[in-house]
Amino acid sequence: MPEEYRLEEQFLSQEAEKRISSELDEVEQIEIDIQTDLLKIVQGQADGVSLTGQGLVIQPDIRVQEIKLQTDSITINPFSALFGQIELNQPVNAIARIILTELDINTALDSDFVRNKIQNFELNVDGEIVSFEPEEIQVFLPGEGKIEFRGKLLLKEMGNTRPLAYAAIARPPSNSQPAMLESFNCTEGEGISIELIIALMQKAKELISLPYFEWKDIAFNLKNIEAQKGSLLLMLEAQVRQIPSSSTLLSP
Repeated sequence: MPEEYRLEEQFLSQEAEKRISSELDEVEQIEIDIQTDLLKIVQGQADGVSLTGQGLVIQPDIRVQEIKLQTDSITINPFSALFGQIELNQPVNAIARIILTELDINTALDSDFVRNKIQNFELNVDGEIVSFEPEEIQVFLPGEGKIEFRGKLLLKEMGNTRPLAYAAIARPPSNSQPAMLESFNCTEGEGISIELIIALMQKAKELISLPYFEWKDIAFNLKNIEAQKGSLLLMLEAQVRQIPSSSTLLSP
């Protein structure tokens, strides 16, 4: 590659790093590589963008231990690109590898952002609406491909509200096997009915079978989850319609 092209890439990449770092509450390390040259920029094109980062704090209590992302070729706004800001003119496909630590997950679950998303969860059980109001949830990653959940919630059914505490062990889906629930125990309260358990399992199956998840301007396809000791490894495919700022991502 001609040296002047590489210098252009370095300049744009450094400007993009500064811009993204300024939007994060904290970042241990971030590296962005915009694969392009001046002629392609003027034409609104880039061969791709790669991003690697460690210790990215998007806002208090929302942290990613490690992320690696690579996009396909993209069409961009040439004027914004000259200042290190990537604005997409067309959707772009990307693949991402994300690592979350056990501490990151539990801190996020206790954050206002996540709590607001899971305030109430409803199920139709034989024509009756049963709702759950989470009060506490913790995730443990002991290794061997297992995820352990412990929590407390308020169960609202048949006009009554009662507390319930539970402990469950599950295995996430992989290329070789579907998601598996190894155990589920009610540790406090009167337990739950078989009909409610069946409805929960059906709902979980529906969610796992979804072809993608929408969040803001990004459609995610979760390809694989690997539960390691102390951390969770996620492999994602995504179609990005626009690259949002951290404040946009976390807005209601």
